[in-house]
Amino acid sequence: MKGRPIIHNNQELVQRAQEVFWEKGYIATSLADLSKSTGAGAGSIYNNFKGGKKELFRSSLQQRREDLNKFKELLERSEEPIELIKNFFLGIADEGEKYHMKGCIVANTVVEMTFVDEDLEKEAAQILKDTEELYTNTIITEQRKGNLQSTISADVLGKHLITLWCGINSLRRIYPDRSILRQQIELQLQVLQ
Repeated sequence: MKGRPIIHNNQELVQRAQEVFWEKGYIATSLADLSKSTGAGAGSIYNNFKGGKKELFRSSLQQRREDLNKFKELLERSEEPIELIKNFFLGIADEGEKYHMKGCIVANTVVEMTFVDEDLEKEAAQILKDTEELYTNTIITEQRKGNLQSTISADVLGKHLITLWCGINSLRRIYPDRSILRQQIELQLQVLQ
């Protein structure tokens, strides 16, 4: 009797599982959901991820950290990193309704895991703090170069951008409308002049 195929490419398995976690959240995602989305049986998942569902979820969060590292590299190479940050936020308005409804897996995890799983909550919160630090350091550099006229502290502006990120991920579920989202994002980005 032939069983489910073993997926040897953990990155592909994580990518597929991440989609389910992103849509349903950690708690609501069952092992059956993961098996269905990845094509891997429970045994294969546990063979590849010794910590089971939680380790697989952590790997999903780690992919977001990898995306942050790629964005950091783009900012470091950019002639206009503040414009790159602004364009990142403005690009949210152009995403499809499915992405608006999903929000951000990291921000979702902070909310879902508060009072439920301190480790996962802290991991997700750290990704947001690292993103804030990236914004803050970029702002400091651009203020020193005279490319950013705002006299608001870089630390405050970095936190503002994380606040915008978390807020926009709720607002986009309420108003998955390009023009409304763009208007609100542009308003919040006015502090980066």
